This record gives sequence, C-alpha cells and structure tokens, in this order.
Amino acid sequence: MSLSVDTMRKVDRMAGIPLCALATPLIKLADRLRASRRKTARPRRVLFIELSEMGSAILVDPAMRLAMDKGVQIYFLIFKSNAQSLSLLKTVPKANILTIDASSLYTLARDTLKFLAAARRLQIDTVIDLELFSRFTALLTGLSGAQRRVGYHIFHGEGLWRGDMLTRKVHYNPHIHIAKNFVSLVHATFSETVEVPFSKVHIAGQSTELAQAEVSEDEKLQMQQKITGWAQQNNQSFLAGKTPLLLVNPNASELLVQRRWPKYLFAELIDRLAERWPDALILITGSPAEFDYADDVRLMSKTPRALNFAGQVTFAELPALYSVSDVMVTNDSGPGHFAAVTPLKTVVLFGPETPALYGALGGRSIAVTAELACSPCVSAANHRKTACTDNVCMRAITVEQVMTAVQTHLKDI
Repeated sequence: MSLSVDTMRKVDRMAGIPLCALATPLIKLADRLRASRRKTARPRRVLFIELSEMGSAILVDPAMRLAMDKGVQIYFLIFKSNAQSLSLLKTVPKANILTIDASSLYTLARDTLKFLAAARRLQIDTVIDLELFSRFTALLTGLSGAQRRVGYHIFHGEGLWRGDMLTRKVHYNPHIHIAKNFVSLVHATFSETVEVPFSKVHIAGQSTELAQAEVSEDEKLQMQQKITGWAQQNNQSFLAGKTPLLLVNPNASELLVQRRWPKYLFAELIDRLAERWPDALILITGSPAEFDYADDVRLMSKTPRALNFAGQVTFAELPALYSVSDVMVTNDSGPGHFAAVTPLKTVVLFGPETPALYGALGGRSIAVTAELACSPCVSAANHRKTACTDNVCMRAITVEQVMTAVQTHLKDI
C-alpha cells in the first residue's frame, strides 16, 4: 500500500520547504567550485523525473524523442508503482528506468538515497524535472550531482517556492498543453544561449505527435480469444471482427477522485449504448483493485451485454485490447492517454481538469466537459489539489452529451 496522496503532499510542503532552503546554498557553492574546475559540457546522459502521473509518461514521450534526436542517452526516474507506464512505447530502455518505492516513508527515504548514488554512478550530467513545482523532485534534481538542471521556476510568482537549484529555469505556461511545456524543457536543455526565462521558442503542433505502440497480429488474436472466452463464461457471445467492442472505464486514480463521473451515469450510458448497438459487447475495464467498483457499475446497468472486465488484462496487454476495440469512454485518467498510442477512438470526460492542458494526444479523442464557471479548479498553483467535495462539474455532463460523442466516433458502425 503506497503513501496516500495527501500524505505525500504534506511531507512535500512541511519537509520540502526547509530542506530546499538548506540545500540551495550548498548546491550553489558546489556549482561554483565545479565551474572553476571545468566548463559545463553538452548534455550526454539526460535523466527525466516524473514520479506520480502514469499518463504523463505518455505525454512526455515526444519531448524524450526530441532529446534522443540530439544524440543523448536518456534515463527516467518514476515511482515504482507507476513504472509500467513506460513500457507502452519502450522509448526508455528498461535498464535506464530508475524507481522509488513510495509504499512507506522508510522505502521512500531508502530509494531516494539509492537514486542519488545511482545518478553519480551512471554519470548523469543533465536532469529535467517534469513535475510542477514539487519540492521533492527539486531536491532530487539539485542533489543529483548533474551539472545541468532544468525545470520550472516560479520567478515572481508566490506560494510555489522550492529553492533555487536549477541551472536553467523555465517558465511554466498554464495556457498551453502540458506536452508542449515538456518540449519547452528540452529546448531549454539544449539551448546555446542563456535566456530569462526559458524557452523563447515557438512549439509547433507536430512537436507533440505521439509514436504508436507496436502490437502484433498474434497479440491481437490472443486478446480476441481472451475476450471470447470471458464472454462465454458470462453466457454472452463475441465474434472477433464482427461484434462491436465498446469499452467503459469508470474509475479514476486516488490522485484526484473528483474526476470520476458517477457510477449511475456510467450505468445509464451502458444501457444507452446497448440500446443503440444491441449486438455490441461492452467491457467495463479497470485494474484488479477496481473490480468491485466496476462491478457496481455493471449491477446498476440493465444489459447482460455489459461484462466486468476489470483485472482481466495486464498493463502490457492494454495496447492489444485497445487495438481490437472500437471506442472507449473514460474519465480523465491514465487510460485516455494509454489509448492514444493505439488506433482506439476515445471519449474523455473532464471536470476538475481541462482538455486544453491535459487532453489526450493523437487526434482520436473527443473531450466532453460541462464548462462550469469553477472548472478547472486544479492547477500547478494549488498542486492539483481542490477543496471541492461536490464534483457538480462531472455530474453536469449528461449521458446525451457522451452518446453524441460516441456516435460521432462510431457513425460507420
């Protein structure tokens, strides 16, 4: 069981601020001593840090590929529980993925020390901190021993202070997609001139084009056979290539539970989908831990063609599942981004977040939002934590809105 999100936020604030204050002068002194001995070299071994968001491992992929195009070797540091998200595109070699176990304060401290030793052993010369003003990642970046340290700096803003340990300070732009912000960090990393702030470049749309996961025909066939078997176990039929396959992902991570569309609305949507496409098989997806949640949705619906498929595929099998499916409806969470590396069309429901910043890449996703005056309510400025206990922004999304989006995707079926 990992530390709760609120616990990690509290530790980041209460311990992070004084530690950043203590670390800043020591790191600046080390930089001066290093500068007197040798000139900072061009990046060769670049480490990206993104600990807590699995979907961000997909959103940062264009930025990582841009760095690789410049001839560097890339590494990645991520929480152990999220490391599998890097396996979808395999951009980072498995041997170059470093992890921190956040299951307890002890393992967090232990693996932090291991990372600091590994960064020196691997001779990491550049660290790119992808997190939005996390003090913990600022400390990891500053203490890594890397000569070039790139990340977001608050400049004249207030409330997000995390020391002054970066050698290249980038302005976080809350008005452009996060994938473009990540690309901005890479531009700052390789810039020949020092800018205040970085990065004074135009980031074109093609800069954030996603690579696609490699899924073999054999993997697709095995997935279709698994679905056929599961349907038969539940007294339903499924003919690969003929039966429309619709996915519904009703849960969202504990990182922001307010992103969840209510179970009863998902159940109503399932019934509407079954009415519109009576031959379709509807799979309710999720992780093994989300089986009960998915089953609640199934039991609320009235169609026997809806099956609880939570926990029936491994993370590595997701690209195959998405490649043989026709559409997926999901809350704003990891699956929307994971599906973007496959041909699957998606409908993603947004409330506390905005698709302008966190919409799925790839052009095959339709975002649905109620556009309330209070939404989005989470941002870098509040560490993506909202005071809201009544997510009207999600309940205000109607089944009719979602059905319209699904029908747009499935107009040929």
